Amino acid sequence: MTLDELRKASAQGKTKTQKDRVQASAPYAWDGQNENERPLTREEMQGGIEIYRRQRGRPTGSDKESTTIRIDSDVLAAFRAGGPGWQTRMNAALRDWLKMQTAA
Repeated sequence: MTLDELRKASAQGKTKTQKDRVQASAPYAWDGQNENERPLTREEMQGGIEIYRRQRGRPTGSDKESTTIRIDSDVLAAFRAGGPGWQTRMNAALRDWLKMQTAA
């Protein structure tokens, strides 16, 4: 469509936005040939949503608790220098200390 044709159509109120075109198009009809193109059923869609929601956040049943603590910068730097997993190593060190305290 040329610019002049578009202006004429606009003046006559015959233009459509992309949203109007999509809403005016016929609903998708699956031809039954390719299973990958089949629309999801309501149950399949709900199942996908539930799986997505389960994958986020801490696993259920985890006994870990979020907290804020101030640590000396040299101690923190030493743990961080060990690379990824420093929080887990720090937790293990605290657990070892706790075991020694309760055993004494």
